Order: sequence, then C-alpha cells, then structure tokens
Amino acid sequence: MQKRVECIVSGEVQGVSYRDFVRTSARRAGLLGSVQNLPDGTVEVVAEGEESVLREFLKVLKEGYAFAKVSQVSDGWSEATGTFSDFRILKS
Repeated sequence: MQKRVECIVSGEVQGVSYRDFVRTSARRAGLLGSVQNLPDGTVEVVAEGEESVLREFLKVLKEGYAFAKVSQVSDGWSEATGTFSDFRILKS
C-alpha cells in the first residue's frame, strides 16, 4: 500500500548538502516527493512509496551523513496522494 510521510529534520542540516543526500537516497529507494530548506533552519521532506521502504528511508534520514548532524526527525503519516512524478529539491 502506498503511503506518504511528511518530515521535519532538525539539527545542522542546511548548508551541508543534506538536501542532495536526501534526494539521492530517495531516488535510490524508488520514492517520489520533495525536500526543501525551511526559513527556521530545518529541512522538510515529503516522500511517497511503499510503507516498508518509507520506514527504511526514515532511518537513513535520522542517520544523516558525514557533514550533517541530525538531532531530530518528526514525521506524520497519511495516504499517498500520487501527485509526484519524481523526487526533487524545491527552492525555498
């Protein structure tokens, strides 16, 4: 079943290519959606796909990568909307 997860990622996640990391990870997992910086220094991630794949993706978001320091990932779940055709970085 297709699901949608909307996340807010907090920590040192802007100015360190975290959005590129998220996009690459999402595309590798076959997810659709978007990622963007928010004015308060957090990053918003919206992803759609199979629930099991999304749960693994959340683990990746929490682990981050070498240049980012993720302190928290809050997530909200709903049914997929089917509005995405790929996974892209949105300009804020």
